[in-house]
Amino acid sequence: MQPALSQVCTLSSPFERDIEDFAAGHCPAIEVWLGKLETFLETHSRDDVRRLLDLHSMAAPVASYQGGLLTSQGDGRRMHWEHFAQRLELCRELKIGTLVVACDVAGPITAELLDLVRQSLAEAAELAGRHEVRLALEFQARMALANNLETAAALVQDVGSPWLGLCLDLFHFNTGPSKTEDLALLSAENLFHVQVCDLAGPARELATDADRVLPGDGDIPLAPLIERLKVIEYGGCVSVELMNPQIWQIPARSFGEIAITALRKQLGLARME
Repeated sequence: MQPALSQVCTLSSPFERDIEDFAAGHCPAIEVWLGKLETFLETHSRDDVRRLLDLHSMAAPVASYQGGLLTSQGDGRRMHWEHFAQRLELCRELKIGTLVVACDVAGPITAELLDLVRQSLAEAAELAGRHEVRLALEFQARMALANNLETAAALVQDVGSPWLGLCLDLFHFNTGPSKTEDLALLSAENLFHVQVCDLAGPARELATDADRVLPGDGDIPLAPLIERLKVIEYGGCVSVELMNPQIWQIPARSFGEIAITALRKQLGLARME
């Protein structure tokens, strides 16, 4: 397992500051937030990105996130897919091997809609494969379709592409209808990325992204997931992903050191000195 921090955790910090400050806190890898990267590229080159990552010995194996691919229609669909193609090329050039794709299907669910989702996933995986970028499908607890691990895993299996796998976000796993037993569906072949956080206080039916806190600071049982990752010998990233406005106020350097230490503790990894 490779511990990492998502750049969305420090949303008000610019791309380059995250790299410098996370590295200072002994974080070895980031989950790139594509909005930040694209803003940085408005005034810098892709070579500048490579130099920045190399300077701080920072890995960038995964990026988040692409939405709008699965059920959009007309001009909206064309715009989403053009942006997706641009992002795949960007990931290819920067050697970002995995791109998270949101399963943002709001419904109502019909047989025609399900067929469209399957077709879109297959087309997305084919395009991603041509760029040698894997797609990690993230199920979302508040969506109408694939709001749980079981259905998301079935969609991935139906498509049957080596370029399409799962992103397990512990927030969505905990707040949706997924069950602990569903973790048995995870394998070294279908699990491409993991995002972790915790929740303290609100009932899971009422929890929002703004309630996310550091892993270990709340009530979500992390042990079953971590045990499953060990069983399947998962070698990908496990990143802290928080969208908490209060945490966004913490300087990136302070947050980075605290967060990577908390994550390493939960994963049972020694702290880097």
